[in-house]
Amino acid sequence: MNTWIKIDKNSDFSIYNLPFGVFSAKLKTKRVGIAIGNMVLDLEAIGALGVFDELNFNKKVFVSDSLNDFISLGKQITVKVREIVQNELCDKSSILTSNPYVFLKQSDVNMHLPIRIGDYTDFYSSIEHATNIGTMFRDPKNALLPNWKHLPVGYHGRASSIVVSGENIYRPKGQVLLNDNTKPEFQKSSRVDFELEMGFVIGKNTNLGDTVSTKEAEDFIFGKVLFNDWSARDIQKWEYVPLGPFLAKSFASSISPWIVTLEALEPFKTIGPIQDPKVLPYLGFEGAKNYDINLEVFIQPEKQNEKTVSLSNFKFMYWNMCQQIAHHTSNGCNINVGDMMASGTISGKDTNSYGSMLELSWAGSKPLDLGNGITRKFIEDNDTVIMRGYCEKGDVRVGFGEVKTKLLKTR
Repeated sequence: MNTWIKIDKNSDFSIYNLPFGVFSAKLKTKRVGIAIGNMVLDLEAIGALGVFDELNFNKKVFVSDSLNDFISLGKQITVKVREIVQNELCDKSSILTSNPYVFLKQSDVNMHLPIRIGDYTDFYSSIEHATNIGTMFRDPKNALLPNWKHLPVGYHGRASSIVVSGENIYRPKGQVLLNDNTKPEFQKSSRVDFELEMGFVIGKNTNLGDTVSTKEAEDFIFGKVLFNDWSARDIQKWEYVPLGPFLAKSFASSISPWIVTLEALEPFKTIGPIQDPKVLPYLGFEGAKNYDINLEVFIQPEKQNEKTVSLSNFKFMYWNMCQQIAHHTSNGCNINVGDMMASGTISGKDTNSYGSMLELSWAGSKPLDLGNGITRKFIEDNDTVIMRGYCEKGDVRVGFGEVKTKLLKTR
């Protein structure tokens, strides 16, 4: 496709992408937009020009503090909106060419949490990550728990503390068992960690009692974001038995502001790892269900340059999104538009592809060298963690922008 918009060839937001987000400009309310190059296309403004008149829906969904109402229109509308915009941006006679006010520079707008998140579920679906953790803290010969290869392990997290890129978070406090003590202390966490994940947004409701098959699952996914599942490892170690993650995870998670649609990611589908033993029939699927998405993590200490600490890929995931939805709904649990599902930490086989500081520094025993005499075992106050992701095939690039968060000292 050729667009009349000037776009840098390395831009995440190419004509092939067109992700959706919520933005605000000076003296104006929050609105729905599409990212193209270094610009934001105001969908409310182009709707007023009649661009979407062939579609029968209320254009007021574009003036909103979330994408929920727009997503709720269903893919028969949302996919068509994206296609119409794509066509207009490739048509030199488009009405958009004579109305430049519909474009705003991304540097001139504020981005907001793109969805109203009702529920959030975090999975544990990277076999490399699960094996590393099991090796580190349990029996290396039996690193995976008996159920791990039979179902996508997950837990229900805290939706209220998910924030958008650029919003600072605070070092959490909690109970920690120090050294060989038998009683815990209450203190600030000294082992704050990131987890490199990807989130996907539910785009369709189900009723209580309904199930979603792996064959149907993609119809229930609107799109994907980068996801940093912040963790406090010392709090987690003490609290997770017997019911799993709680305060060590609920203090914050961060997501990128632009939701890349599943349709934009279609060309980057790939075959995932072989699942052995064979899964139960309800988790079976046909075709390629993983995605070749390059992922990068950087740490930027205060007043320093960012340093690459991890290079991973979403294609490594053992359990795919379709299996995660099928399992999530297999007991009749209902899902709703705007629900967030996270992949779990994404780690590869190489040490430089691990998706957390816990793995990269091997529980603090191997500090990372960030240059200028700076090392890190875990994330320190005023460090900024940045995650970026993109797909690339030939001249086609589809990216996610970044999720960038600074850790501030305890309040």
